[in-house]
Amino acid sequence: MNPYPHLLEPLDLGHTTLRNRVIMGSMHTGLEDRAKHLPELAAYFAERAEGGVALSVTGGYAPNWHGWLLPFGSQMTSRRFADKHRVVTDAVHEHEGKIAMQLLHAGRYGYHPFKRAASTKPSPITPFRAPKAMTAKEVDRTVDDFAASAVLARRAGYDGVEIMGSEGYLINQMLTARTNDRTDRWGGSAEKRMRFPVEIVRRVREAVGDDFIVMYRMSLLDLVDDAQSWEETVELATKLETAGVSIINTGIGWHEARIPTIVTSVPRGAFAWVTGKLRPEVSVPVVASNRINTPELAEEIIASGQADLVSMARPLLSDPFFVQKAAEDRGDEINTCIACNQACLDHTFQNVRASCMLNPRAGHETTLVLSPTRVSKRIAVVGAGPAGLAAATELAGRGHDVELFEALPEIGGQFSLAARIPGKEEFAETIRYYSRRLETSGVTLHLNRRVTVGDLAGFDEVVVATGVEPRVPSIPGADHPSVVDYQEVIRGRATVGRTVAVLGAGGIGFDVSEFLLHESGEPLEHWMARWGVTDPALERGGLATKIALPPKRQVFLLQRKTTDLGKGLGKTSGWVHRQTLKDSGVEMIKGVSYDRIDDAGLHVTVDDQRRVLNVDTIVLCTGQESVRDLVEPLEASGVPVHVIGGADVAAELDAKRAIKQATELAARL
Repeated sequence: MNPYPHLLEPLDLGHTTLRNRVIMGSMHTGLEDRAKHLPELAAYFAERAEGGVALSVTGGYAPNWHGWLLPFGSQMTSRRFADKHRVVTDAVHEHEGKIAMQLLHAGRYGYHPFKRAASTKPSPITPFRAPKAMTAKEVDRTVDDFAASAVLARRAGYDGVEIMGSEGYLINQMLTARTNDRTDRWGGSAEKRMRFPVEIVRRVREAVGDDFIVMYRMSLLDLVDDAQSWEETVELATKLETAGVSIINTGIGWHEARIPTIVTSVPRGAFAWVTGKLRPEVSVPVVASNRINTPELAEEIIASGQADLVSMARPLLSDPFFVQKAAEDRGDEINTCIACNQACLDHTFQNVRASCMLNPRAGHETTLVLSPTRVSKRIAVVGAGPAGLAAATELAGRGHDVELFEALPEIGGQFSLAARIPGKEEFAETIRYYSRRLETSGVTLHLNRRVTVGDLAGFDEVVVATGVEPRVPSIPGADHPSVVDYQEVIRGRATVGRTVAVLGAGGIGFDVSEFLLHESGEPLEHWMARWGVTDPALERGGLATKIALPPKRQVFLLQRKTTDLGKGLGKTSGWVHRQTLKDSGVEMIKGVSYDRIDDAGLHVTVDDQRRVLNVDTIVLCTGQESVRDLVEPLEASGVPVHVIGGADVAAELDAKRAIKQATELAARL
């Protein structure tokens, strides 16, 4: 029996058939920018095609040098470069998958001084000066450049192109009064602003013929001021259909929008409803996107008629065999994307190769290889947090005899705490995945087992992944009854009052603050109200007035550093955490000296001014110490010891580093 009949049903496009309804959405990896990386890009896409993806979409390629995202970045402008792409397309076709090249002109979002855009309005999210406005002739030439790039993509063996018309890039900029103040044939009215994308699709279709996929990624919710109306969006969609698009993909939000669209706190499938709103207006297939990370949700979206296909990018980083596992009714073995952004989007916006926190092999398929071992060893792994779980399962997967020891009655370590934080419930999926992986890989698991050096005698290798413990700061009165550590709070072992001071504004301090402010499992309608998202038929761009939800407590968040609070959080997610606390009335205080704690509360000095916070509870999020008590005795006993994760480096509980370190160790042993 087919477990997901709608998701796995082929889709006939007339000239070609997609083997199922799963598209791997575009994500810039950093492998696109240089020809020397194309073999690695080929391996990356080939693994997803082998895993069952119907159609993969590359990162964005500029149609001309003015449209670069980065200086000398990815572009499709020459036959010589197109021919080099055959290694990518051939690798995908070998596994019976299809692949499309995304054509993207960055417009004012370009990170270089040569950028061209609809007008001279500067980008609020890039450091360069305002772009130059294209002349009418330059606009027309740019349309031709899109068509020429599509022809080159076909020459390279691609099955189609995706024209990037959303997320605030050039085509989006041409479409709205927000960024297009032109008075020529390319601006001045909604109809004239639509001419640019419609002409691109028309000329691309004329250039490539009828037997080539032309997908258009269309912004259905701009989530910015002066955006398109819903009537204009529908009109554009119908014009694009007439011009020759094969598929309309969904884009949500400009990059400069101050509403989260892809971070873990966004509810699953939060925007499928707007795709469903467009679907009856056109006859070509439409694609739902954003925060779709399980086969059950994807099946529901298609079965309910909201979309014909689903686009997933990050879920296919974390598990390239997502589709195959779904088809084999092994959904519980999928390494579910938790939308943390730490190794994918954060890397992309830092100009670092994109990968995945949960799957460090993503983007490194040719160098991080987990091949079967030639000599099986008996290996002990101590600690079942993310590092220990990754090490144990990857070592066992290679053929080693692995035993995993955990002092607590459950696996997960710091992830089991993270899963209790409102907006981070997805972290429980990683624990579920590893729990199942322990079974399928044959790891022997010992819970409630605090091991000694004697217990580890007889193992060929020992991996110490014992994690961290909270650091207690040297503040007079730190032993006061009002003081608790963050682990006690999150595990529900401490009574917390109505007014709380959280000491330490790293990632844990922000998480604890959110834990104290709101309940988990926020309904979609509450999330939309809190962030000001509404039906685009009611407000342009779907942007409404925020409705604040009352917090459970009054929270003060403090740090010793004089830098802004949350500065060290993730590049693409940190602003969401900061805004959430701001909207919840949290007073964030920097440059604090902690004087003492007593019955009156927390005594501090800020800017040479003494202050007493009369709080009920003080939560310590003041750092961690590595738990390494086994390391020296093991080394003295002569057993080969490997220290990973928080036991190696406690700073900021870096799960990305811990899992990568564990996976690389597993590949070596």
